[in-house]
Amino acid sequence: MGLWQRFKLIFSSKANKALDRAEDPRQTLDYSYEKQLELLQKVRRGVADVATSRKRLELQIAQLEQQAGKLESQARAALSQGREDLAREALTRRSGLSTQIDDLRVQLAQLQDQEEKLTQAAGQLQARVEAFRTKKETIKATYSAAEAQTKINEAVSGISSELGDVGLAVQRAEDKTQQMTARAGAIDELLASGALVDATGTSKDSLTAELERMSSASEVEDSLSRLKAEIAGPAAPAVAAAAPPAVEAPAPPATATPQVTSAAEATGSDSEKSDKPTAE
Repeated sequence: MGLWQRFKLIFSSKANKALDRAEDPRQTLDYSYEKQLELLQKVRRGVADVATSRKRLELQIAQLEQQAGKLESQARAALSQGREDLAREALTRRSGLSTQIDDLRVQLAQLQDQEEKLTQAAGQLQARVEAFRTKKETIKATYSAAEAQTKINEAVSGISSELGDVGLAVQRAEDKTQQMTARAGAIDELLASGALVDATGTSKDSLTAELERMSSASEVEDSLSRLKAEIAGPAAPAVAAAAPPAVEAPAPPATATPQVTSAAEATGSDSEKSDKPTAE
């Protein structure tokens, strides 16, 4: 294969592929339907032209027949007046007209046959055009439904070019968000550990923050103790002054029970005395 043939083959294949991508079957069907309508219109104009020619021939034949009848009347009149020469001349002209009429009748028959054929062809073509129109609309509807279904399936599966670009954009946004979140957390940890210094001076390291918290807690405890002492100090004398003096209860009368108790106490004391030497 020569270089030029390879170039033609490559160019033809590329062009065919590009045209296949650009071709829309619906537009092709509409264009074909328009061409068929143009052809049908041409056939109808042809039928009209043939019918016009036929009508002209019919008018010419009618005029020639009228002239032939007039010549025959003139020949009769000439014969009735003894003018045989005039009658012969009139009949000669009538014979020429008869020849023309016969020729025109042959042409008229041909035109009538052609008109009939064109009329039948126009009817058949019109029927085909109507059938093609119905088929065209059916194919267009089927193609549109298939195209819509394909787009829906591509959208659901995520393989469409538009949604693929959207998915990649969302993925990039999520990656950037995670990266920024991780960076912010790392910077917070470095600031808290003191590895980085806050240029604004608003943040402190962990040691300074802990010392400040301890100092603040100690100050709070001291203030709380002071407040408790201030509240408890003046209240004690007031309570002592308000308390009434204690009233002594009267001594109970002597009964037998106390005596028994005294005897028991005495017995207990004697036993304690007797136990002491033993213990020694």
